[in-house]
Amino acid sequence: MRPEMPRQAPGERIKNFNPVALGLTQQQAQDEAKRCLKCKASPCVKGCPVEIDIVAFIKLIAEGKFTEAAEKIKEKNNLPAVCGRVCPQEAQCELCCTLGKKGKPIAIGALERFAADWQLNHPSEKKKKITKKRKAVKIAVVGSGPCGLTCAGDLAKMGYQVSLFESLHKPGGVLVYGIPEFRLAKKIVETEIDYIKSLGVTLKENTLIGKTFSLEDLLSKEGYKAVFIAVGAGLPQFLGIPGENLDRVYSANEFLTRVNLMKAYLFPQYDTPINIGKRVAVIGGGNVAFDSARCAIRLGADEVFIVYRRTEKEMPARVEEIENAKEEGVKFHLLTLPVKIMGDIRGYVKGMECLKMRLGEPDASGRRRPLPIEGSEFILDVDTVIVAIGQRPNPLLIKATPELKTAKGGIIAIDEKTQKTNLAGVYAGGDITTGAATVISAMGAGKRAAGAIDKYIRRQHD
Repeated sequence: MRPEMPRQAPGERIKNFNPVALGLTQQQAQDEAKRCLKCKASPCVKGCPVEIDIVAFIKLIAEGKFTEAAEKIKEKNNLPAVCGRVCPQEAQCELCCTLGKKGKPIAIGALERFAADWQLNHPSEKKKKITKKRKAVKIAVVGSGPCGLTCAGDLAKMGYQVSLFESLHKPGGVLVYGIPEFRLAKKIVETEIDYIKSLGVTLKENTLIGKTFSLEDLLSKEGYKAVFIAVGAGLPQFLGIPGENLDRVYSANEFLTRVNLMKAYLFPQYDTPINIGKRVAVIGGGNVAFDSARCAIRLGADEVFIVYRRTEKEMPARVEEIENAKEEGVKFHLLTLPVKIMGDIRGYVKGMECLKMRLGEPDASGRRRPLPIEGSEFILDVDTVIVAIGQRPNPLLIKATPELKTAKGGIIAIDEKTQKTNLAGVYAGGDITTGAATVISAMGAGKRAAGAIDKYIRRQHD
């Protein structure tokens, strides 16, 4: 029987930002690991973007070799404690699990988290031997989110001198500013980054590539032989409707950055106040929307609404996050499209005019297209609006490098097999090449890029 992850009770967790999911016990982990069929074909591995040897690490957990299981995962995945918490395993490795065809798949994500957490809580005193001679080749990785961290870690393991550039004062990218503490504790992220640094990666914070240095500076003046761009997609999108300039209208980017990176949830201990009212509307149906809604509940809002133009079935958010939000009291206005945000005489939000929708035929995304129902306008009584309808690439680096080829939506154009751009020695991956996507897909891109950069450097030397 697949175990249920122990969790904080809804009535308690809405009063704090502590982790909701508490992790499997040792007994639960071993019992679950023993359910694995150890399939020779390992279909679960084919569903993993970073190709973890899932069968092998689960076997080690079943045998009680927890540290060894974590090391097995780290052969392919530099951020196992992160992935065990936020990776959508249900749509990837677990979806491919043989047991899932007739019952419930192995809880691969929960087991990955268990192994990673075990190692974090039982650190070995042994120093890892560096078997490869350090190569006198410098490589720059721009952006310290999951994509950049993965690429930097893999290149360091290959023996390269890797510098990891971060524009903010803290590394981690979306792991730090985007995902709330109750889903991903920041001490976990810090520990994972410490592991990357232990591999020999040099971290350079408060350095904005495109301003502090250009790509040309890195490749010519600073002596880097290759550059990997992993700056993410941090520019918020808005609906373009009247009233989006009113007070207490936030982009999800600003809202979550204030709450997570700047610790607004700990005000006044941290000097970052955040002004939200009592009735909050969050526009969108992805993980970012649900993160915003669940933060608003914890910050003291009386009512929080998810406003989404399709049905729950079409929501891109993880089922686990949707269910958590429901338990915490988040309410849904589905098949609903905001058309105007209304303000009072002081310039604050006082309501939102919406239109009811119906679903038509599928569009390019494969989801049924929402169509307006004429005469169905209504007013939603809210005093705060958070817009969480997606992000797009920040154009700063691209504008500073006009010779860098881009594609539709301002993303960097790449060869998808190698992550190579049109510029010699310049590679890119993650959200800057795809638009907003998942942590694990970005990590997969970072891993591909590391392999391609290694081949490129070897060709140069040959």
